Amino acid sequence: MSAITGVAAEAGKLTTRADALRAKCEALAGSTQDVASRATLARVADRLSSSVVRPLTAALQFVPDPGASDPRASPADLAHELHLLAVEATRLRVRGAGALSLQEAAAALQDLACQVVAEDVERLEARRTELAALMAGVPSTIQSAPNGPYLVANMATMTDWLGVSLKPTPQVALCRCGASTIKPWCDGSHAQLGFEDAKSEDRVPDQLDRYHGIGVEIADNRGTCAHSGFCTDRLPTVFRTDKDPFVAPAGGRVDEILRAARDCPSGALSATTEAGDPVGRSDSERKPAIEVSKDGPYRVAGGVELLDHDGGPEARNDGSSVEHYSLCRCGKSQNKPFCSGMHWYADFRDPPPPDQATLFQWAGGFPALLRLTRRFYAVHVPEDPLLSGLFSQMSPDHPQRVAAWLGQVFGGPGAYSERYGEYDRMISQHLDKALTPEQRARWVLLIARSADEVGLPADAEFRAAFTAYLEWGSRIALENSQPGVHPPPHMPVPRWWWVCDAYPWSRPHATPEAVPEETPPELPDTDQPPSYEADIKRLFRARDRDSMRFAFDLWSHDDVSAHADAILARLKAGTMPCDGPWPPDRVAVFERWVCAGSPA
Repeated sequence: MSAITGVAAEAGKLTTRADALRAKCEALAGSTQDVASRATLARVADRLSSSVVRPLTAALQFVPDPGASDPRASPADLAHELHLLAVEATRLRVRGAGALSLQEAAAALQDLACQVVAEDVERLEARRTELAALMAGVPSTIQSAPNGPYLVANMATMTDWLGVSLKPTPQVALCRCGASTIKPWCDGSHAQLGFEDAKSEDRVPDQLDRYHGIGVEIADNRGTCAHSGFCTDRLPTVFRTDKDPFVAPAGGRVDEILRAARDCPSGALSATTEAGDPVGRSDSERKPAIEVSKDGPYRVAGGVELLDHDGGPEARNDGSSVEHYSLCRCGKSQNKPFCSGMHWYADFRDPPPPDQATLFQWAGGFPALLRLTRRFYAVHVPEDPLLSGLFSQMSPDHPQRVAAWLGQVFGGPGAYSERYGEYDRMISQHLDKALTPEQRARWVLLIARSADEVGLPADAEFRAAFTAYLEWGSRIALENSQPGVHPPPHMPVPRWWWVCDAYPWSRPHATPEAVPEETPPELPDTDQPPSYEADIKRLFRARDRDSMRFAFDLWSHDDVSAHADAILARLKAGTMPCDGPWPPDRVAVFERWVCAGSPA
């Protein structure tokens, strides 16, 4: 309360006005005949109640008087009043920087004020500009509210998993309980759920391991790992899920290891070619950004300062990167606020994608296309005698430019046009290059090979459309590159679609042979003392083991005995395994084994 003493009166008035506006929204929703307008007004009223009035009331111990408001209003009045409230809340948020409830309320009001004018681009940009000016002196930070959302200030770049901008307002509140209906934004669900942000006593230990190879040193902390699989999927000979130790420094090239460490989204991995402590030396210098990963954590990069409840630096595990880290979004992490991979176990899901995806969405968006172009230009071009000279003078951001072009062509946002220019700009890059048919064919071949290597979708429909564009586009580039030709000016950027309307979601697919259901394990008699090898290990299926690998190995006596009490508690509560509770007789066998001292 001390942090908001100077603004308590103004905040109290703000609470009253917000509650009055909520009453007006409800009155309008009850009187309008338009179904869409009624739904929109109801959503605004709910958000005002849950994300504005609630946090302010809780913080100020202030009970607003809804009877003081006049519920008569028009939609235009509501839009104007929301804007005034957002401006006033933002001013108070800047003055009372330590009052986290003010930040939460300001975030909701800024979002609502922009939503209600989203169709009016000029008014929307004017509001964003005004709010940004009010918060111009606030540093770019992420702060965890106690048992509440992540409060993010002045984060210019925030994207979804496809790389599409989410256009954040200067102050946002990101859901971390996993239950918001407007993910990634907070809608106040944490207060109704009783969400708690304490770390679990059963979390993976904080232990930094170092591995020394020829010309490279690797550091890894399993207690920080978010289990995104970037390292194991892309470099499985170095980062191994089926062998100990986890890291084999001799299993890959040094440049591949360094790239894998830089790409680790949790910051658990680090690598260097220099002698000495490798921790932190593989960090890249990037602009501050947050990616809302698909069905997973918030991936933060660019050295964004992460603050705890009291405004101090958030405590981190040994060796953890401060340049990039992953924050829990499902509400189940054992290492809050950091992700521990529990979203896999909890089966956390974002809203489903559209029924008919674009090629851009199906490919995986900008991140997937950028992996493709980086692989092509970093690995294949330098080694190829036909292409190496052609691209020897390319700009450092050439892979980003090509990825933006492909993304726009495949139905994504107009990133290439916005950043680099329209179709004429692309054509200008090929003029007088005198490309040969052999160079064109090699370009297509190696781009397709790169698509395989970075894991772009391999279904027949996507590859048919993908290959068709490579052939079509590269042949036009060949034509336009010949000396003395004059390409037609001011052509539109092409938009590519599925070949002959063949969509992967509309075709019946071949299915693998059905896997027979696992035979229920034979349980020991009640008078027979259970042992791990004979009785307990067989209780855990392969899928159970895989879902818990990030924490411990269910097929290891040492691991299971060390966590026996916690496992038993979950078995009794029915929260383990994730696809349904064990029958009581199986739980009883496990409990007998624990009571007997967990014999091997």
